[in-house]
Amino acid sequence: MDINKKQIIVVGDRILIKPIDLSLKTKSGLYLPETVKSKEEVSAGIVVDQGPGIPMADPSSAANEPWKDGTSIVRYIPMQAAKGDLALFLKKAAIEVRIDNETYLIIPQAALLVLLRDDENEYDGNVPEDRYLA
Repeated sequence: MDINKKQIIVVGDRILIKPIDLSLKTKSGLYLPETVKSKEEVSAGIVVDQGPGIPMADPSSAANEPWKDGTSIVRYIPMQAAKGDLALFLKKAAIEVRIDNETYLIIPQAALLVLLRDDENEYDGNVPEDRYLA
């Protein structure tokens, strides 16, 4: 992901998420204060970028010393999340970071609960909150 000529590289099985607030108000129209929302265990956000996945060991290098060989190719177990997905995840596993005055969350893939994918939409820097509020 590129932000103002900075390249952000997400590593391993981590996912970079732009948080969104799906619970702005209750079904009856009451607005929830921050103290109520902070007690929730599940949060939501749009996947901005993801790492390559979990690195796999090369079985052929088990007898060798792989760190001495600079020609080995790293293979990964791929990630399930894709850019633009709505992710529901465990809030306690998220790490909050600020990049250019924007708040993002970094979570491991294991903290994902559900992904909602719309095939035609990919993350373009704007959070399409209304797409998921209906």
